[in-house]
Amino acid sequence: MKEKKRLIFFAVLAALLLLTAAFGKYLCPFDPYEQNLLLAKQPPGPEHWMGTDRFGRDIFSRVLAGSTVSVYSALFLVLAVTVTGTLVGIICGWFGGAADAVFMRIADLFLAFPSLVFALAVAGVLGGGMQNAVFALAVVGWPKFARLARSLTLAQKDAPYMMAARLSGSSVPKLLLKHLLPNIGGQILVTAVLDIGTMMMELAGLSFLGLGVQPPAAEWGSMINEGRSLLQISPWMSLAPGAAIFVTVLIFNLLGDTLRDFLDPRQKKESRIPKKNR
Repeated sequence: MKEKKRLIFFAVLAALLLLTAAFGKYLCPFDPYEQNLLLAKQPPGPEHWMGTDRFGRDIFSRVLAGSTVSVYSALFLVLAVTVTGTLVGIICGWFGGAADAVFMRIADLFLAFPSLVFALAVAGVLGGGMQNAVFALAVVGWPKFARLARSLTLAQKDAPYMMAARLSGSSVPKLLLKHLLPNIGGQILVTAVLDIGTMMMELAGLSFLGLGVQPPAAEWGSMINEGRSLLQISPWMSLAPGAAIFVTVLIFNLLGDTLRDFLDPRQKKESRIPKKNR
């Protein structure tokens, strides 16, 4: 029950975050792109809660407007690499053969390099823009899920329930969708939720380096880069979007950890054992 309550709590926080990001541009108290040099570099106050940037734009409004791009780009990226990697991993683990050898060697090639360094190279070739940044991280992000799905498939492939399903005459698609996927989906889902924060920071890193969203578009990584040169004079310009990234990553990481504890069968089994018998 404790894990269930924690899961509900963090799921509600994540849902509120997603709703805020979805309607961010409608919640802005000021126009996030309106420049007023008379209000430039004002510290946080009653009117501008997070201060203003060098062009007099309200930072709180820009953080809200940038949440749509930052949060949903990371979610789309995680969804893309999870589906692609899981599909490749299941096919390789179930059928084996040449396809398994080829795809796993490709996965090993991508995993041999730090993901952000590889993504920098791909994004540098493709040019700036959030679409290219998402594609660059997707190229280097799917092998992790492919490896995980393949190992889980190999572990479940010859399990007694799978053998019984084969003997009952189930087709391969039915075996994979009805029997295999529900039994490995929990671990893949936990990995995907935990990966949201990582992908968000990597997207922000590419934008910080000028390979993601291009100014004046509002995005948390590019906003940190815009305030970098004024960090000693106007630290709120970088601290505000940095705090937004911190809170968002923290929520999704805590949600992933709680979801892992909730789906862990060993945890459930221990919770049913009376304390005096442990």
